[in-house]
Amino acid sequence: MDFIDQIKQFSKKAANIKETLQTEEATKMSLIVPFFKMLGYDVFNPDEFVPEYTADVGIKKGEKVDYAIIQDGQPIILIEAKWCGENLDRHSSQLFRYFGTTKAKFAVLTNGLVYKFFTDLEEPNKMDEKPFLEIDILNPKETKIAELKKFHKSNFNLEEIFSTASELKYSNEFKNILSQELQKPTDDFLRFFLNKTYSGRLTQNVVDKFKPILKKSLNNYISELMNEKIKAALGTDDEKSKATDNIPDKTAEVVQEEHNKSSEIITTDEELEAYFIIKNLLKDIVPMTDITYRDTISYINILYKDNGRKWICRLVLTDNKKILYIPNEDKSQEKIILPNIYDLEHYKDKLIEVVKRFI
Repeated sequence: MDFIDQIKQFSKKAANIKETLQTEEATKMSLIVPFFKMLGYDVFNPDEFVPEYTADVGIKKGEKVDYAIIQDGQPIILIEAKWCGENLDRHSSQLFRYFGTTKAKFAVLTNGLVYKFFTDLEEPNKMDEKPFLEIDILNPKETKIAELKKFHKSNFNLEEIFSTASELKYSNEFKNILSQELQKPTDDFLRFFLNKTYSGRLTQNVVDKFKPILKKSLNNYISELMNEKIKAALGTDDEKSKATDNIPDKTAEVVQEEHNKSSEIITTDEELEAYFIIKNLLKDIVPMTDITYRDTISYINILYKDNGRKWICRLVLTDNKKILYIPNEDKSQEKIILPNIYDLEHYKDKLIEVVKRFI
C-alpha cells in the first residue's frame, strides 16, 4: 500500500474512533503510537522509540517528554502527546523547554489528530515558536503528505528536511496571512490597492468604506478562478489523456508560445507537487533556483535555468495516467509509467544524469 493510501486509511480510522478516546493514554495507544509505526519506526523497540524520555531542564531533573525517536543512540525527534480533545496552542511551551536540552533537531506536538512539527530555524538549539509543518490527519493534504513522507524511517535525512523546512514555514505563513486578509482585510492591505486605484485622500472613513468592497472583489475573483480552473481541468484532462507516446522535442520559441497561452493552461496541484519533488531530488547537484518549469496544455516541462532547450523531464499527469519522459543523449525519449508522482524518487539517478549534461 502506498504511503498516501496508508494516511487516508489512518484518517478514516481516526475519524471513527476519536469520540471514544476520553484520555491522553487512550489517544497515545490508539492514534499517536500507530501514527509513528506507520512512519516505519519500531514502536516496541526501546532503542528506537523511547517512551518517557528523560530531558532534564536546568536544575529540574527527571523531566520527561512523552516519546523520543532515537538514531545512533541520540534523539532525533521529540514527541509531546496530548489528549485528542485538547487544543494544542497552549502546550508548545513544555516542548520548547525540552528541545534545547537534547540533540534532537525536530520536535512534534500532537493530540493524535493534529501533528505540529518544529525545528530551530530562527535560532540554533532554540525551538521556533511556530511549526514549519502541520498535518491535520482528519483532512490530509497531498502536498503535506509529501513532506510528512520525509519523516518516514526509510527516507529520514536530517539535512534534507531542514533545508526545506524554512520554505515550508514561510509558505504556510504567507497562506495564513492571505486567508486572514481575505476574510477581514487590514488597513495596510487595503491601502496597497487604494494607492494604485484611488486618487483622493485616504482618510479612515474612505478606508472603512472600501473594506467590504475589497473583500467582495477578492473573493469573487478567487471564485472566478476556481470556476475557470474546473472548466479548464475538464478539457485539459481530455487533452492530456490524448498525449502521444512520444512527445515531440520543441524549440524554446514553441514552448514559450504555448506557455504564453495562459488562459488555456492550468497548472494543477499534482503538477506543482511533482515539480517540488524533482527540485528536491536535484538540490545536491544544482541550486534549487536553477530548476524551473513551464506548463503546456499537454504536459508540464521541467527545465534547467528556464531554458526550453535544456529540459530535464516532462510529465503527463491526469487522473488515469501518469507518465514521465526523460531525454536521452541521442535526442530520443524514455517513457516511464508512474503509479503515482511519489515514485519519481526512484528515477533520481536518471534525472541527475540529464542535469549533468547541462552543467
